[in-house]
Amino acid sequence: MVETILILDFGSQYTQLIARRVRELNVYCEIHPFHSSPPITDRVKGIILSGSPFSVRDKESPRVNLQQMRGRLPVLGVCYGAQLMALESGGDVIASHTREYGRANLSFINQDNPLFKDLQEGSQVWMSHGDTIKVVPADFEIVASTSTVEVAGFKISGEETYGIQFHPEVYHSTDGMKLLKNFLVDICGCSRNWTPSSFVETTVRELKEKLGNDKVVLGLSGGVDSSVAATLIHQAVGKNLHCIFIDNGLLRKNEFAEVLESYKSMDLNVKGVDASDRFLTALKGENSPETKRKIIGRVFIEVFDEEAHKIQGVKWLGQGTIYPDVIESVSVKGPSATIKSHHNVGGLPDFMRLKVVEPLNSLFKDEVRRVGKTLGVKDEILGRHPFPGPGLAIRILGDITREKVSLLQDVDDIFIRGLKKNGLYHEVWQALTVLLPVQSVGVMGDERTYENVVCLRAVTSVDGMTADWARLPADFLAEVSNEIINKVKGVNRVVYDISSKPPATIEWE
Repeated sequence: MVETILILDFGSQYTQLIARRVRELNVYCEIHPFHSSPPITDRVKGIILSGSPFSVRDKESPRVNLQQMRGRLPVLGVCYGAQLMALESGGDVIASHTREYGRANLSFINQDNPLFKDLQEGSQVWMSHGDTIKVVPADFEIVASTSTVEVAGFKISGEETYGIQFHPEVYHSTDGMKLLKNFLVDICGCSRNWTPSSFVETTVRELKEKLGNDKVVLGLSGGVDSSVAATLIHQAVGKNLHCIFIDNGLLRKNEFAEVLESYKSMDLNVKGVDASDRFLTALKGENSPETKRKIIGRVFIEVFDEEAHKIQGVKWLGQGTIYPDVIESVSVKGPSATIKSHHNVGGLPDFMRLKVVEPLNSLFKDEVRRVGKTLGVKDEILGRHPFPGPGLAIRILGDITREKVSLLQDVDDIFIRGLKKNGLYHEVWQALTVLLPVQSVGVMGDERTYENVVCLRAVTSVDGMTADWARLPADFLAEVSNEIINKVKGVNRVVYDISSKPPATIEWE
């Protein structure tokens, strides 16, 4: 039985970061929208209430039945979560005249309180709230304060219920991990035994029980997620796993042949299918990013279904869905709003009549890589940058043509090869190129040109939920730009994207 911490999401930008920090302490956790929390079972050791962009004083602000959890399990309310507990218990939450955003220091700590064990007065914390708890109920004990916020932390007498008005999960809260460890270990009693090895052992055992002698078909992409998923399922069912790698005509340059070659040594049963003409024909004339995604998803399912039907007795569809896919594809009012559709999450047509198995759907990207390393998956696959299911279609803004795909493949190839040559590939989390739907004036030799603009993008990240633009060396960017313009006919201008996520996304469409 996997010990679990439930995180109820009220829409905070930091909710996924709370999950990351909990898992870094080798404790499994799950994020659930505040209005659809799962039943509390024996495996649940504690609950964390996230922050929120809402004010608890608003009539439409998200609420949850706190009485179902308080006193039954340890609860930690973070920012909005703390204010909600105070307000619903009869306290007073006001719009503060001394708002705290950014760094603050704890001027008072009750060091006898288990949540604040080993934290010292003066410890730096990260504040991000406009409301503040002005008055707490009589059974609330104030256990931490800053110079301007008296109720920076509290404990409710007679139960393991705590609230803090700062964010321990962010880097700027210097003792945040200590506080979270105190909550998870000393208060919730978690044993911290959730590791890549334990995940593999548990998952393979569960897959064997679930799949038995059934056949599984899985669509490989050449990326980390589908490769690790395939390896896990292969450990459970062996030759009953049938893998299909479809060339949608939107892959990177030479990627179809290179990926097929890389799988030969992995003992996976892989069939390559070139369906590039079919995809490009279906995409002809389409400009809408979401429609392009849906077309690619539809054609992928059609091709995949045709190939799957050639295998007798298949009962399961394996997928490399990971946790950020699940989170971003769940649309709720306020928190976790849908960012884009994912053709590998839901959307399975009834006519396929296959049950779905997603062994990685509880993991973040870096966790998938650690699991893959435990499984012995090759570094060249584990180290690959993420690549979207729709491929270059969402990196070509506007309609898709074979000529545009070929142009962008050449640009992308120069950029990626340059990163590897200069030892920069593994310094960034993801690198990509975008063909913009604009042309600009240029000068080549004695002639003026009117040609395409391409954008280079590279970001640093841990799991893709947030990302910052990579500060690549200017000399390197100059070298790549020069090579692209000289070698790729039809491009006369190269720009570099310096936007972070949020507010931008990593991909452009």
